[in-house]
Amino acid sequence: MKIVHVVDSMEVGGAETLVSQMCQLQRKQGHDVAVYAIAALGALGERMRAEGFRVQANIGRHLADSMLNLYRLFRESRPDVVHIHNPTPTIYASLPARLAGAATIISTRHSLVAPPHDRVAEFKYSIAARWCDWVVGICDATTGNLRNLHTIPPRKLVRVYNGVTQLLQPASVKLPVKSGFTLLYVGRLEPIKNLSLLLNAFRSALCSLPGLKLWIVGDGSERAALENLSHELKITDHVMFWGQQLEVAAYFAAADAFIMSSKSEGLPLSLLQAMSLGLPVIVPDVGGMPEVVRLAHAGYVVPAADTNAMAEAIARLALNNAERDQFSKNGKANFFSRFSLEAMTSAYMGLYKDTPRQRRVSGANVSREL
Repeated sequence: MKIVHVVDSMEVGGAETLVSQMCQLQRKQGHDVAVYAIAALGALGERMRAEGFRVQANIGRHLADSMLNLYRLFRESRPDVVHIHNPTPTIYASLPARLAGAATIISTRHSLVAPPHDRVAEFKYSIAARWCDWVVGICDATTGNLRNLHTIPPRKLVRVYNGVTQLLQPASVKLPVKSGFTLLYVGRLEPIKNLSLLLNAFRSALCSLPGLKLWIVGDGSERAALENLSHELKITDHVMFWGQQLEVAAYFAAADAFIMSSKSEGLPLSLLQAMSLGLPVIVPDVGGMPEVVRLAHAGYVVPAADTNAMAEAIARLALNNAERDQFSKNGKANFFSRFSLEAMTSAYMGLYKDTPRQRRVSGANVSREL
């Protein structure tokens, strides 16, 4: 099967990492896979090119030229499946893919799609979704929000949980050196991640547990402000900013727990990566995170934007070895049964084949073989 994934860019991010890993598995399964990025190639795109994937970047600056260029690319490559990730690529790529004759077109929404909605953007998306066979939410929260918009036909909506490659335990010599109970955050340093709340909660927890450490892995527009805040809170000896890292397994393997403080999330891959190594987690009651953590019994869910509740959860997790061990076992077991890359990709492959055009193509191939 010839598959093209269409994305905003291949900079380092959750959806981009998912696409990169999905392409790896699909190629291993024998499919011909390519990526078209509307904007920048990015670090992940560069790595995929080095691995032998076709990654087309900087396709267009505006809607008109992007749609025309995508149509030309689809006509040239003749994909069986066009899998589009997030709203802008869907608006740009769905009609060109249909006009070029793609048998299956899927749009995955990786964000929460929570109110208040951008009515203009969602109207454009609803028009683009007419050309899609399936519209996928990556958790029940996202799928429910899409359903409540009443702009996507219910028959097209389906939930496919995000999946990710299991992190492998690195050799001990490759692990970062740590001392004390260490919390880990991995992700972008942007306002929506609400990391100022995390730093304040961590400072409160330090009052009763002075040996705590916090590792922040990632980069973004908030980095300087967050580093300044850690100075103001007088916690710089306990907080380490590691910057952007393409390989994160060592940080997960060395840490004792994973934590997030976001204002809005779909289903972050970093949460699933933590579960794959059996890290207990602390997350706010936002988006798909509580859904997954409660389903797996893998950690604590705290009220959103509640500094005191997060500080209490940090202290409780650090002091309760038995509960941490149980969370670890539960998270790892549920990762393999529900949230692995293989489980997600298998669900998408089923959707790829379950469209009228794809069934006609398959039927025609069977008839020719007979």
